[in-house]
Amino acid sequence: MARDEKTPSERRDFLKTVGGAAIALAATADARGQSASGKKAAHEGTQRNPSPDLGLWITWYDLPEGGRDAYLSWLHETYLPGLLRRPGYLWAAHYKTLTSGGSPGANLHHTDDPNVPTGSQYILMIGARDTFVFGNPTPSAIHAALPEQGQKMLAMRVGERVNLMMEAGRCDGLGTRTYKEGLRGAPCMQIGSFNCPFEDEEDMHEWYVQVRLPVMCTVPSSVRTRKLNSVAGWAKHAIFYEFASLEGFRRDYEATNAKSPVKAGARFAVSHLIHAPNGPNSALRIWPPVPKA
Repeated sequence: MARDEKTPSERRDFLKTVGGAAIALAATADARGQSASGKKAAHEGTQRNPSPDLGLWITWYDLPEGGRDAYLSWLHETYLPGLLRRPGYLWAAHYKTLTSGGSPGANLHHTDDPNVPTGSQYILMIGARDTFVFGNPTPSAIHAALPEQGQKMLAMRVGERVNLMMEAGRCDGLGTRTYKEGLRGAPCMQIGSFNCPFEDEEDMHEWYVQVRLPVMCTVPSSVRTRKLNSVAGWAKHAIFYEFASLEGFRRDYEATNAKSPVKAGARFAVSHLIHAPNGPNSALRIWPPVPKA
């Protein structure tokens, strides 16, 4: 016959070889699977549950003295409850600024661009599922559709500056364990919004991920710290610190910063950042009212 046939001995050797290769392949796949599962478990152990409020609509602005009470009543009783009825909108928090411009003596630089609005007395934070929520409809479209009374109230804002931002990452501080308000913005916060020379951005990202946020995770009064990146607005970056109380913020914030300096010789330096006018800002939440202890 023309076809080539193997002897019984040759067939046995061939089957042994194929069987051994199959066992080795299965063992390798299993090891890879176990390794991936281990890495996934380790990652989940440090990251906790994924955030359901990845999008933030942030507005900084000032108000004149005249008509301020009427504006605040409209904002808290009409405007914000109306926003929170929209799909994808999860929470809102309105803050009154305590200090602007960062810590005294801090080596900070601010933009001198006259086109960047300078408001900072009030900060309005809207949390959503993601930034796509703010694209359909956009904040500008929502405001354009407001009735005449709403238009008049919005016109009272002075130096209004807006950023739509996406959470790049976060760490939950020790204060999360006793914080009872869930997603809602914490009673006390600090936010800095800024631009960074593009050649320093990778080093800045490394510093926030490896140094600043891990240290903030150890702070008793820290609820959350979030690094944000912009979808729309002047600032490309922001850092948003949330604290359970003003007392905790004053006790822990500067002390924790001192434990996370930029390493000597690093390309990135805090002094290289160009901050928004009057930023960073520390602030207390005025709506919803902070529950009494």
